[in-house]
Amino acid sequence: MAMTALIIDDEELAREELKYLLDTTGSVEILAQGTNGIEAVDLIRTHQPDVVFLDVQMPGLDGFAVLKKLLEHDESAHLPQIIFATAYDQYAVKAFDVNAIDYLLKPFDRDRVMQAIERARQRLQEVHGHEKIGDLGSGNASLSALLKLIEQQQPQRHSGKIVLQANSRLLLVDQKDICFASIDEGIITVVTPTLEGQSKCRTLEELLEQLDPSIFWRAHRSYVVNINHIKEVVPWFKSSYQLRMDDKKQTEIPVSRAQTRRLRELFKL
Repeated sequence: MAMTALIIDDEELAREELKYLLDTTGSVEILAQGTNGIEAVDLIRTHQPDVVFLDVQMPGLDGFAVLKKLLEHDESAHLPQIIFATAYDQYAVKAFDVNAIDYLLKPFDRDRVMQAIERARQRLQEVHGHEKIGDLGSGNASLSALLKLIEQQQPQRHSGKIVLQANSRLLLVDQKDICFASIDEGIITVVTPTLEGQSKCRTLEELLEQLDPSIFWRAHRSYVVNINHIKEVVPWFKSSYQLRMDDKKQTEIPVSRAQTRRLRELFKL
């Protein structure tokens, strides 16, 4: 018997890609698609699907706010299986792992999507094995714990400044002023329009945990860019791109093949 599902994502390409992958399974029925958090709440309440593929980053109500709204009136209300989709929220991925909530990274990988579907199917069978009324298993508890963890970490996630070492000085730099960061032989260099310094972080993943995920993007395994400091998108060979930043050197940064689709979504290319 086919599982019923909703796809909620503000990016049309992401919705189309995920729908295509789900359709190829022959075991998932897409009841409806939504483009924002407000639609998500209405569609979940209306259709009561088995599973919801829910984007984390959406304008208005994001994926976490959707869950909070569904749970705020009645934490015992039955919720579908939730599978989050995320492109770059490093903290959220860790939070999902801690609370055993499934997630998919963009761009979507077919094998990983199939794995998420199978996990959802197994959890649904477990839930149906209990009384449907008043017994939700661990699903809602895990979602509630995830939301609490996200809220507790919110200040750390959006810390306004980071520390850079420039010569013998330790400088506090506003995140919004960072153009990009790069790593070379284990050394992370951070560039702003007026200065260049080194971060004490050991990896770009560690640096990303300090940065606002709504504006910082891992364009390449060696580069993190602030999307507000991209001056120009430069077409490159074999349908690839480079980013020309607005620092003094107008540095050109490659976009990896894996992130090309994300670039097109960001700037509607």
